[in-house]
Amino acid sequence: MIGAGPTGLFAAYYAGFRGLSVAVVDALPEAGGQITAMYPEKLILDVAGFPAVKGRDLVANLVAQAAPFQPRYLLGTRAEKLSHTDGRPVLGLAGGEQLTCGAVVVTGGLGSFTPRPLPVADSFTGSGIVYFVPEPAALADRDVLIVGGGDSAFDWALALEPLARSVTLVHRRERFRAHAATVARVQRSAVRIVVNAEVTRLHGDSAVTAAEITVKGAPPETLPVDTVVAALGFTADLGPIAEWGLRLDRRHILVDSAMATNLPRVFAAGDITEYPGKVRLIATGFGEAATAVNNAAVAIDPSAHLFPGHSSDAP
Repeated sequence: MIGAGPTGLFAAYYAGFRGLSVAVVDALPEAGGQITAMYPEKLILDVAGFPAVKGRDLVANLVAQAAPFQPRYLLGTRAEKLSHTDGRPVLGLAGGEQLTCGAVVVTGGLGSFTPRPLPVADSFTGSGIVYFVPEPAALADRDVLIVGGGDSAFDWALALEPLARSVTLVHRRERFRAHAATVARVQRSAVRIVVNAEVTRLHGDSAVTAAEITVKGAPPETLPVDTVVAALGFTADLGPIAEWGLRLDRRHILVDSAMATNLPRVFAAGDITEYPGKVRLIATGFGEAATAVNNAAVAIDPSAHLFPGHSSDAP
């Protein structure tokens, strides 16, 4: 599986259920893909069987679901090259490792995520600048500055407000991109919101100790800061996948009803795919993952059944 988002994690479970050994490759250092990177604390309301589930809890459940089949996680590792030897895909990783596979399922979501940089961070050599918050508890009793006006910024503000010593959210405009209900909750909390402002300087030697905020038309203000969360969004691109010879529709991989690509034994599922009527939802990705894995199982072993039976019938 190339991609450790929800679709890739469910595909890892399903491949294990089918008796296949699994490796899961992702350029991000943690499983969860876009959910972990952008909205781990946000409630997701459209996953079947969950009236509401936090992003991080959904990811934890998916990892636990796959765990009995012992998938091998290669996180913080970029998939660079794809070739074929004797009809089998060979995946080349950034570190030089080669994986000879029975099949490959690309579940890379929107591609590789790169955080948009905080401009003032270019001139600061110390630590204390993060681009996502995998463990809010790690910022307990800290003075936290969040930069941004989207869902990630406001979700982390809500998550950190009861833990941190102080939380300040700075946005360069008056209007926010975040969901209005989330903005309203933050406005009712103890989080300080500063609009029409930018972070113009960071103070500290080995780590951030303070930040200078400049509001348009006002003198700079310096406030104590231990951690700066740069929630400025991410840019996504297919990266090396775009050079593998896959048929693409802009940044999406074209697949057929079996979730097969134009390359032998290479399938795709989730947001990265394109076909007529495509709907980009986590729920859709789960179904596509099962379809891709079942068809991959037959490609690996033509004597295998496409439909393995229901999991409730398994021993």
